Amino acid sequence: MSYQFITSAALPTHHGDFDIHVFENEDGQEHVMLTIGLPIDKKNKQDNADDQPIPLVRIHSECLTGDAFGSLKCDCGPQLNTAMQAIQDNGCGAILYLRQEGRGIGLTNKIRAYALQDQGHDTLDANLMLGLPADARIYDMCQPMLAHVGVDEVHLITNNPDKVAYLSENGVKVAKRIPLVVGINDANADYLATKRDRMGHLFDKEFNTAIHLNK
Repeated sequence: MSYQFITSAALPTHHGDFDIHVFENEDGQEHVMLTIGLPIDKKNKQDNADDQPIPLVRIHSECLTGDAFGSLKCDCGPQLNTAMQAIQDNGCGAILYLRQEGRGIGLTNKIRAYALQDQGHDTLDANLMLGLPADARIYDMCQPMLAHVGVDEVHLITNNPDKVAYLSENGVKVAKRIPLVVGINDANADYLATKRDRMGHLFDKEFNTAIHLNK
């Protein structure tokens, strides 16, 4: 699948000023990248390697319920806001905001999965019970998006080893993985435990919510 840069503009936010870039594939699917301190001229980067910070990057898949509505069922909203602020503080980096709602199954199926979770099924089993993959996301848009702003080495904000593996296998060096454990609450602690225990996500500290004290 090929991806084409469409347009960019300035985007002031509560976290600071970003540039917003829009990309589209041949099927018309759009993805967005927020940047600060980029593009980096590759020749200048080589000549002044000690002066150029490694970009801080977050690959974030769309979550309407968490990002826009403040849902407590997941940690997506706090992850996005924490990453945006961290990238502003770093002065150089990007948010790759991928339009693949519900780990790639779409909004309607995500809400269907929520209904099964309300009955006691975990986030992985709920997808499988609907005949859907546990995680249908792809990351083939990330390398061309980063290449557009001259990035081939990153500090990656993620708990997901699949994102590290994809970038590493596609010409983007992950110099450092930075864990992101925020927004834990009693409504999402089981969800996060499932990601840790059944989906291989990497968490560097124990959950501290009451629901998990005995787990």
